[in-house]
Amino acid sequence: MKISEEILTKIKENVVKGRRNKEDEDLEGGSVGEPGVEELVDGALKGEIGPKKIIECINDAMVVVGKKFETGEYFVPDMLASAEAVSVGMEVLEPELLKVGQKKEKFVVATVEGDIHDIGKNIFAMMLKGAGFAVIDMGTDVSAEKIVKTVKAEDGEIVGIGLSALLTTTMENMGVVTEKLREEGMSKSVLVGGAAVSKEFADKIGAIYCADAFEGVDKAKELIKRG
Repeated sequence: MKISEEILTKIKENVVKGRRNKEDEDLEGGSVGEPGVEELVDGALKGEIGPKKIIECINDAMVVVGKKFETGEYFVPDMLASAEAVSVGMEVLEPELLKVGQKKEKFVVATVEGDIHDIGKNIFAMMLKGAGFAVIDMGTDVSAEKIVKTVKAEDGEIVGIGLSALLTTTMENMGVVTEKLREEGMSKSVLVGGAAVSKEFADKIGAIYCADAFEGVDKAKELIKRG
C-alpha cells in the first residue's frame, strides 16, 4: 500500500472510531497515543495529499458511520464522537482550503426558539463541515427574527437553512421561520429535522424533511447541484 493510501485509510478508520487526536480513546477504549484525525490530516497535508482527497476520505468514513447507526451498531454518542472528529479534521484543512480559494457554500443551522436541545443540530453542523460547507451555527433557542436577519445579511452566500426541534411544542416555530422568509421575499431552502418532526409537517410549512443528519447532508448537496 502506498504511503498516501495508508494515511487516508487511517483517517477513515479514526473518523469511524471517533478519535479526534492522539489523546482520544477509540469507541472500545483503546488507541490512546496513536495519531488521531487531527494529526493524520496534518500529516496528509504535509505529504502533499490534496484537501479534496482528504474530504472525500472523510465523507466515505461518515457513510460507514451512517450504516453502523442504521443497523443499531452505533448509537447517538458514537455518531457524535465521529462528527466531532470530522470537525477537528476540517479545522486543520481550513487554511489549505482558503489558500486554494475553494468556494465553500454556506449553511445556517439553528435549534428553533424555545428548544435547547442541540445534539442533532451539532451532528448535522459538523457533518456539513465535513462535506465542505461553511457553517453558521446559531446555537439553540434562536428566534425566527434572528435567523431571518442572519440569512438576510449573508443572502448571496447562503445555500440553505437547517432547523432542529425535539419537541412538538417548539417545532411550530420552524413554520414561523419559513413564513418570515416568505414575507421577506427570500426563497431559501429550509431543511428540518428532529424527533417530533415529520414529512407531513415539513410539507405543510414548505420545508424539506430530513429523517437524520445523514439525509440532511445528502439533501444539502442536492441544493448545490440544483444551483
